[in-house]
Amino acid sequence: MISRHTVARPQRLALRPLRGGERDVLAAALTKAGLPVDDLDAPGHLFWRFETKDDIPAGFGGLEIHGDDALLRSVVTLPPVREGGIGSAIVATLEVEAQRRGARAIWLLTTSAAGFFRRLGYAACDRAVVPAAIRATREFSALCPASADVLMKRI
Repeated sequence: MISRHTVARPQRLALRPLRGGERDVLAAALTKAGLPVDDLDAPGHLFWRFETKDDIPAGFGGLEIHGDDALLRSVVTLPPVREGGIGSAIVATLEVEAQRRGARAIWLLTTSAAGFFRRLGYAACDRAVVPAAIRATREFSALCPASADVLMKRI
C-alpha cells in the first residue's frame, strides 16, 4: 500500500506497459497490499510497472479511462523503495497519462490512504457526485467496500 508518511518530492520514474507474465507479479503485489485483483484482466484496464532511473522496480499503477474521467487503480509501491517519494511519483505519472488520454478528472477509492492522496491535491467527495461511468466500474460497484473514501482531483 502507499506509504502514509509525508510526501517527498517526486522522483523521475520510467512508465512501462506490463509484459506477458507481469500481471501475476502485479496481482501478487496487490494481494500483499490488500488491494483488489479480481478484475485485472478486464478490457480497458491499463496497468504499468514503474522503475527508477537506475532500472530498479518501484511499483505498479493503473487507470480506467471513461471519457473525461479516469479511475485511478491499483497504486502500489514495492517495499524496497518505499518512503522515498515513489508513491507520489507514481501518482503524478498516472495523472499525466490520464491527461494524455483525454481525462480532466481522476477519481479513486481508498480504505487506508486518504491522507496520502489529500496531500497530493485530491479532495474527498460524496458518492452522489461521482460520474455514472465511474460508479458503474467493477471497482466502484463491487470490489471496494461502501465504506471506502472517494476522492477526486481535476487535472
